[in-house]
Amino acid sequence: MSNAEDLPQSKLYPTSTDLFGMELACLDRFQLLDLIFEQLRIGKGGWLVTANLDFLRRYVRDVKCRALYDAADIRVADGMPLVWASKIQGSPVPERVPGSSLVWLILERCLRDERSVYLLGGAGESNFRAIQVIHKKYPSLACIGSSPMVASPPSELDVGAIRNVLESSVPDVLLVGLGSPKQEQIIQNLRPHFPRTWMIGIGITFSFISGDLSRAPRWIRKIGAEWVYRMFQDPKRLARRYLLENLPFAFRLFPHAVIRRLLGKKGRRS
Repeated sequence: MSNAEDLPQSKLYPTSTDLFGMELACLDRFQLLDLIFEQLRIGKGGWLVTANLDFLRRYVRDVKCRALYDAADIRVADGMPLVWASKIQGSPVPERVPGSSLVWLILERCLRDERSVYLLGGAGESNFRAIQVIHKKYPSLACIGSSPMVASPPSELDVGAIRNVLESSVPDVLLVGLGSPKQEQIIQNLRPHFPRTWMIGIGITFSFISGDLSRAPRWIRKIGAEWVYRMFQDPKRLARRYLLENLPFAFRLFPHAVIRRLLGKKGRRS
């Protein structure tokens, strides 16, 4: 990998693949961590999007979401359908990089490098309970958080209130668990004010950390069926999204990848 310091901020990684135009970095989770913390070392922040099938569907169908996700410094594949599609079209990403697993690696690296982390968002009391779990596991880690009520899209008052809170601590890493695209909208507005902070949207992860929700067993995640497990935990909210929106889109994604492979358009970028 090229030295991150030698690469422009808009291109922190040497190679990528694209699915329907969404550029995904060809980095495994440890390369990604090294990149983020090297950037922190030289005083540069950034914005990471962990994209799953739902993100890609929005990217294709919603011009505003496309611009929003494109504004991030790095996008990685957090979803087995994206990993499978990249392999089918002949330009595979190294692995799935799930935000819910990446968080623990980030916390451990923050502890090692004496970096601070802020948890923003979370359903109900999950933020508070997640902080308690993290403090118990890593007592010396500088980790604080809050769970503000934020409209969708966030208002100027929402963003201003969050900015005022963060200015008192200016964390090295900001983990935002507000769901997409709300969390990305918040990050886009905060980025200019905190150029040395890495900001990462992590969806429902605080509920996993707090124990309010359970993650699917590893074998279910490995076969790409975590969405089924999630849907049965919250069918009222997720059944329509997964069955009527994401599943039909998957049947569009895989033939598209096959056609690109046959045409020799693998989507690899350097």
